[in-house]
Amino acid sequence: MIFANGRLLPDSQLSQVLEELEEAVNETRACRTLEPETVISALQAVGERLDRGELDPLILRYAGPGGRREVAHIRPLLRREALEYKLAMELGIPLYSFQERPFGRTQTVPLGTLFHVTAGNVDGLPAFSAVEGLLTGNINLVKLPSGDQGLSLAVFQLLTEQEPRLAPFLYAFQIPSRDTAALRRLADLADGAVVWGGDGAVTALRQLAPPGCKLMEWGHRLSFAYLSRWEGEEDALSALAEHLIQTGGLLCSSCQVIFLDTDALGEGEAFCRSFLPLLERAADRFRAALGEKGEGSLYAWETRLEHAADRLPGTLFPGRGCSLTLREDRELELSPLHGNVLVKCLPRKALLPVLRRQKGRLQTAGLLCPAQDRPALTQLLVRAGVTRIAPPGSMSRTLSGEGHDGEFPLRRYVRTVDIQEPSPDRPI
Repeated sequence: MIFANGRLLPDSQLSQVLEELEEAVNETRACRTLEPETVISALQAVGERLDRGELDPLILRYAGPGGRREVAHIRPLLRREALEYKLAMELGIPLYSFQERPFGRTQTVPLGTLFHVTAGNVDGLPAFSAVEGLLTGNINLVKLPSGDQGLSLAVFQLLTEQEPRLAPFLYAFQIPSRDTAALRRLADLADGAVVWGGDGAVTALRQLAPPGCKLMEWGHRLSFAYLSRWEGEEDALSALAEHLIQTGGLLCSSCQVIFLDTDALGEGEAFCRSFLPLLERAADRFRAALGEKGEGSLYAWETRLEHAADRLPGTLFPGRGCSLTLREDRELELSPLHGNVLVKCLPRKALLPVLRRQKGRLQTAGLLCPAQDRPALTQLLVRAGVTRIAPPGSMSRTLSGEGHDGEFPLRRYVRTVDIQEPSPDRPI
């Protein structure tokens, strides 16, 4: 399906939409301005409908049994005060405003047209990316991921029905990645290209984007937990177990490896034996749907078979629908996913050199340590390149005003224009 001018259109009209798109984009840019208040009011109205339960059937249809829980986590970010804070924090000055300079004035304006290439690992990610583009007044051309089953299109339709002035600033396309000709036509219209995904997606976009198109890459990142104390920390460890089960290792902020501040494998084995019951308990609690239980069990059995065939290194601690694997190396890497987690010993003296081998890919560190150690360990993680530090159970909790991979996205979606007016002391 295609979303254009506030309407859903069949894929058979793709050629016609692409033929008319440049003219439509140019007309919108020449004649229309999208104020942040317009976007915030529309999001607030949709959020109020969400609170009243009016959108529950839509969520169940497109996001599955766990969708309501996921929406509840992000709902605070869509409130007016959170959106206004995000704009103030990330931009610093209001969009379209002027600042006096010695030479005249500087104005902050939208970058222009954004081409979003989104990933399918998070429900609603295309809508989230487009909302950031709308908040900064840009026209948004969104390539939907192949796994999007209609949630993003439904959100776009809700927003434009609520506020028709958004329609000329929002387009979405279910174009397969192999259709490079159609994707290049979208990229050719863009002042900036936003890509979410792995190295393959980033490389493909670089090949599509024309010279002069600003590239904004939100690539895959690696996150981990670092525990310098774990005995007597059952509440914090239970929260980490719940995080591991709920995210399944699928998010950039998901814990991939649990690092222990020790070089003694015996301590690692003791940790795995004590932590596994907490992981099993979290799996029993949060895998309510039959499909979720089956997926976790499938990955657990696959991990067990890989170990039995000596294809995976380390000591396996199997559990009900989950597992822990204690490995002797110290590298940060992807875990087997869905509650099957790697555990490694990494004394703090070796922390920085190990993490620096993943420079540019680091994101969240879930830090559990004594209070007196937290300042020093925090600064060590910062110097290693981590961009977010949180309690282990809060690694994937999104907060208003926080950065994204070490940057404020909205700043990347605007530009500043310097304006010098003729005057007697400023010759033309």
